Amino acid sequence: MAGFGFSNSPAFSRDPQRAAQLQQDGAYVPGQTYAPQQGQGQQGFQQQGAPTPEQLGQMYDRPSATSSDTGRLTYDGVIMKTLATLAAVATGFVLQIALVVTGNSGIMTMLMVAGLVVGLVLGFVNAFKREPSRGLILAYGAAQGLAIGGISAWMEFGQLGLSGIILQALIGTASVFAATLALYAFRIVRVTPKLTRFFFIAMIGYGLFSLVNLVLMWTGVTPEPFGVRSALIPVIGIPWGVALGILAVALGAYSLMLDFNNVEIGVQRGVPAKYGWQAAFGITATIIWLYVEILRIIAIVRGSN
Repeated sequence: MAGFGFSNSPAFSRDPQRAAQLQQDGAYVPGQTYAPQQGQGQQGFQQQGAPTPEQLGQMYDRPSATSSDTGRLTYDGVIMKTLATLAAVATGFVLQIALVVTGNSGIMTMLMVAGLVVGLVLGFVNAFKREPSRGLILAYGAAQGLAIGGISAWMEFGQLGLSGIILQALIGTASVFAATLALYAFRIVRVTPKLTRFFFIAMIGYGLFSLVNLVLMWTGVTPEPFGVRSALIPVIGIPWGVALGILAVALGAYSLMLDFNNVEIGVQRGVPAKYGWQAAFGITATIIWLYVEILRIIAIVRGSN
């Protein structure tokens, strides 16, 4: 999620002083020239001798070095790292579905609980690490795959028995991702400080509600499967979970835009390529959040019918 995957990394900070730290890691700073120190580059050039006209021609004919060649962040690099992280999520997800289908629901439940705990811990670890760790980020993806795979299997094959809900949630998540990417790419919706402030305020409010609702469910105050979310809104007759879910999806979509914007900032600054893993972590966390929210909306709607 935005601000979650990029919170402690100077690579994507909008603070110029924090961004300046990247120069120590070899990041490219636009507009800055890198001249050899006195007595170094000139001396080496004199020792080697001037190149011949043929050598000069070959040098000018060579293609320019790309960001990938110079070890800087690229969009392609972020895409590949994000796909690798999502592949780790998919591995855990498919394993959970296979366990349920083959009658190993007990093992699935244990792995789901383990995935929830490990995913939460690794989520905070990766969010607050100054340097991204590929291993920890892939482990986070696998743990989250076990968690959401178990939840999805419980909804489709378990007590709720909502046939086809996994496919519906996957299609919904992919649709929101594609629409959000298009809106950002064509600048139909822009990331602005005002919208971002509203986003974080709304996130705090939504997080507090989710925490209170979870406590009410654990204590048995609300016996419904989704707590207060299952209750109907007076007059309208729509479950609270649907209205709140739509708000959460909207927040998730804007979170994705913030993720895209952070990647764009990183590419423009020429930050080291290793920060592509931090970007992949942030995007993956947001996609997982969107999937869970859409899955819950569908479950509430189908359950109320």
